[in-house]
Amino acid sequence: MIGKKRAIIDTDTAGDDTIAILTALHYFQVEGIMITGGNVQFDQQVENALYTIQVAGKSGQVPVYKGCERPLMGLGEKQHRTVEDVHGKDGMGDSFFEKSVQRPTDGHAVDFLIETVHKYPGDIHLLAIAPLTNIAMAIKKDPTIVPKIPHLYIMGGTNNALGNITPSAEYNFWVDPEAAKIVLHSGIPITMVGWEMCTKYSIMDDNDHKDIAALTTKGSKFFTDVNRVVMKFNKNVHQLNGTTHPDTLLAAVAANEEIMTKSNLYHVDIELVGELTRGYSLVDINNRLERTKNVRVCEAIDRDAFKAMLFDVLRSIQ
Repeated sequence: MIGKKRAIIDTDTAGDDTIAILTALHYFQVEGIMITGGNVQFDQQVENALYTIQVAGKSGQVPVYKGCERPLMGLGEKQHRTVEDVHGKDGMGDSFFEKSVQRPTDGHAVDFLIETVHKYPGDIHLLAIAPLTNIAMAIKKDPTIVPKIPHLYIMGGTNNALGNITPSAEYNFWVDPEAAKIVLHSGIPITMVGWEMCTKYSIMDDNDHKDIAALTTKGSKFFTDVNRVVMKFNKNVHQLNGTTHPDTLLAAVAANEEIMTKSNLYHVDIELVGELTRGYSLVDINNRLERTKNVRVCEAIDRDAFKAMLFDVLRSIQ
């Protein structure tokens, strides 16, 4: 573990989140995984994270903490929209894997985040691949963590591009835009990898899937299993010829920023009340608002380098 940066993953574990977790476990010293309400039913997300750790051969070594099950403004019994149609009923391509032996760790994810940042000030890199509810709650509960977080990598939003849950919004920001607004304006150094980066650089088409299957490892089989449903969904709904890997792209960028070949610092904000645009991420690329530039936005990625990193991860899991 010597030489690896420390990280905490915040996830709504389904589909590509699992491959992002495998990627982070490969390249980082992961102190723990936090679960946030998002893709599928909350307890299923917990099980998916635990099983993914087992696939990586690290069962019992990386704690999983339950966090906020609903968005900040989620009221009563109303459930935010989950997306089993994208990832399968279990969020894992309808694989219905066995339960892992490891169980979630006692305590709340928000408290775990606060305690760990204070324990390792300046060392904990955050990999956010879910709605930002847990991180926003931690910032509100203890603002003194902000200067102790060296960097926050966010998979979320779009840079003047089409959304994936509505025409205007990306899912993670759309589920909890209030949390996104808190986090983006927190003062933590942020890199944002938007949905349009995923559609441009992360798609694994049928030929890529054949190459992955040819690795014949436990990792490659897991990849194939969890991506069965999303392959069909993308072709039918998004008109994309393959599986999308936004969260894995984020984890790869965090592990090796050199694969990010273009980025710029912009003012980024979130629409909270628009009838058609709630969750829309405004990226002011021409500085028309003349406001503080708060987010480094990823604008291009070395696709071949990303694919090589993904293959290294899947090849390593025997």
